[in-house]
Amino acid sequence: MNKIFVFAFIALGTSLGAQSIGNSPYASFGLGDVKYDNDLNISAMGGISSAYIPDFSNTFNFANPAANFNLELTSLRGQVSNENNFYKSNQTGYDKTKHSNYLSNISIALPLSSKVKFGLSYQPYSTKSYNIMTQKNLGEENQQFNLFRGEGSINMVEGALSYQVAQGFGLGFKTKFHFGKISDIEESFFSNSELINGFETSSKIKSFNFTFGSVYQYKTPSDNKLTLGATYQFGNSGTMESTYTNSTYFYTKNVRRDINIIEKKNSESKNIIPQVFTAGLGYGKDNRWFTSAQVEYTKGRKLNYVLQNFEYQDAYKISAGGWFLPNSNDFRNYFSRVTYKYGGFYEKGDLNINGKNIDSYGLSLGANFPLKPTSNSFNSIDVSVELGKRGTTQNNLVQQGFINLKVGFNFADRWFIKNLYN
Repeated sequence: MNKIFVFAFIALGTSLGAQSIGNSPYASFGLGDVKYDNDLNISAMGGISSAYIPDFSNTFNFANPAANFNLELTSLRGQVSNENNFYKSNQTGYDKTKHSNYLSNISIALPLSSKVKFGLSYQPYSTKSYNIMTQKNLGEENQQFNLFRGEGSINMVEGALSYQVAQGFGLGFKTKFHFGKISDIEESFFSNSELINGFETSSKIKSFNFTFGSVYQYKTPSDNKLTLGATYQFGNSGTMESTYTNSTYFYTKNVRRDINIIEKKNSESKNIIPQVFTAGLGYGKDNRWFTSAQVEYTKGRKLNYVLQNFEYQDAYKISAGGWFLPNSNDFRNYFSRVTYKYGGFYEKGDLNINGKNIDSYGLSLGANFPLKPTSNSFNSIDVSVELGKRGTTQNNLVQQGFINLKVGFNFADRWFIKNLYN
């Protein structure tokens, strides 16, 4: 495992011309490339969520489960993401582009009563998808190859409950279940031999995690509003079971054969999902505009693998953003009824590689395009775009530029709840 973590990034800096990188070279570290918190309505505003109470009756805030006073309709939402990553390094003029498309979020939310709201969602948490090849000339027409690759993903199902304690004050609770399997594989072989020496660390994850949220909103007589919100994600109560295998084998049509296991070891880690605290402040006017700022702190942790522990650093993220709606009652001009969103963020990342923090920053824009509303429905097509950079080209590392497009639908109606409002 130590070889994969350390040598993979050394290879990125010294042998870039011989590599084939997957979705992200950073996926070779820890639990992989994290995709969580990808709700387009949140990411379109730079990630602000803790002080964000949606003004409209068709939206549920999973990031802060307390902030759902206004949900009155059953909301069914789906979302797909198109990721475009651009990698470059100062070494050998390396420049490479990768694209990926995937289902990134699906959820349902509904009011159980005028004060109690419930939501259930699915989304990927992280993925391991990288492929790095290095080559070394040994003389006499013999070459040594080392292939580093990652496979698998961690997915997540979450359920959230929101309760409005009093006018303007709410509490919320959310539980998340993480599950999946990820693998880091190194294969070493020579050009004059078909025998392959493989080193594989596979990890199975099953973990529950809990988040508590609170929010308070004060409304002035002029319909302006001041909002305070905070969330705390507790440590998890699950496990990661890892198996390290050192073996030799041959390939026949991409299938391993004649497997000879040299060494096999197991380990277990419980400190998988981090503790996270967020706090935000927002100000706006009912059904017209809203702006907010947020600070997020993620506590570092150590993952226990068989051969080498992996340590995440303490991290923080600063976000700012909001939305505005020109005129929801202007039925002559459709674009006056579109909700426009904007935001930006800076994140001190939890990875430190070759003595450098892997930080990121970005800007985002988005819009909610309403479909024809009725007295019982409020549907929309939602779009967001996020662009920014991650990492650095210093110390033989790779910088990642990204343009992420997200498109979703929101079908909101009085399904299951007609008796509550008749």
